[in-house]
Amino acid sequence: MISHLVLLLASLALLIKSADVLVEAAARLARRLGVSDLVVGLVITSIGTSLPEITASIAAALAGSPALAIGNVVGSNIANIGLVLGAAAVFRPFPTRPVMFDRDGYILIGSTVLVFGLSLNNRIGRLEALVLLLVYLGYVLFAARTERDAGAHRFKDFLAYMFAFEYARPLVSAVSGGGRGERAAARMEGEDERHGFRDGALLMASLVVLIGSARFVVAESIWVARAFSVPENLIGLSILAIGTSLPELLVGLSAARRGKPEIVLGNVMGSNVANLLLILGATGLLRPLDVPEMSVVYTMPIMIFFTLGLLHVMRRGGDIRRGHGVIAVTAYVAFLATAFVQGWG
Repeated sequence: MISHLVLLLASLALLIKSADVLVEAAARLARRLGVSDLVVGLVITSIGTSLPEITASIAAALAGSPALAIGNVVGSNIANIGLVLGAAAVFRPFPTRPVMFDRDGYILIGSTVLVFGLSLNNRIGRLEALVLLLVYLGYVLFAARTERDAGAHRFKDFLAYMFAFEYARPLVSAVSGGGRGERAAARMEGEDERHGFRDGALLMASLVVLIGSARFVVAESIWVARAFSVPENLIGLSILAIGTSLPELLVGLSAARRGKPEIVLGNVMGSNVANLLLILGATGLLRPLDVPEMSVVYTMPIMIFFTLGLLHVMRRGGDIRRGHGVIAVTAYVAFLATAFVQGWG
């Protein structure tokens, strides 16, 4: 029994480390191929901190344990706000920007409510999963576009962007201009070429380790759930969610220590949007997800409550103070304790 718990923790550590190595190698390789820093930051880095959740959720769905995947996503989002953001605020209070509330805040709560609405029939099918992926694609492209503009952008601008199908234009230009990366790659010579080969090999090796460790994490989580008669969804809400949220926690504490509030808040909000739209979208597209009734009745509404609490503090660019952090961490601990006592599965 102890050996299984040790293997679970070791697999989690390997999952997180391999995701970190993969992101660093992918970022270096992307820059060598002429990809802009903006795209690297918005896509590779933001998705990178969610890689543990992505691989674990997909592995859980393919292993026939959709409750573990749902619990992982919902639990990670609650942990990101209650534990990650709360701990960062306790360590060092930080301000927020109005644009984060007007644009990203509404997109976050909109994504949360969208997933909850699609889950009311206890199932996320392939069509719903495709919708989630398309919304996430639109969000990433909209964020890239608005980062280049000096003006303020609100949620209504995002809706206009999506329904005007403006997000399709960058895709067309990217496909038609795809030769740029090939030309940049052709120019790599000598030392650059050797470094490029090394990064490519490192990326492939870390990907293999990432996938393998994700399978071990899921297998051991299922074993622990069955050995202790704990619902799989509860394991996803607790052990798996906290484990896969460690990258966000480390990034948040590091950014708070260095006085980078936008990184702290942006990392949590971006990761939560990715968890809801990208992870559930990709997982549901591979295999439709059965959503446990407990998730619909209890844990998803709690996720909405935590999200609304964050937005309440953020409105009008309000500061996130130590008192807010203490409340968030306390609420998270109370949530976990209640989940275990009530056996939410």
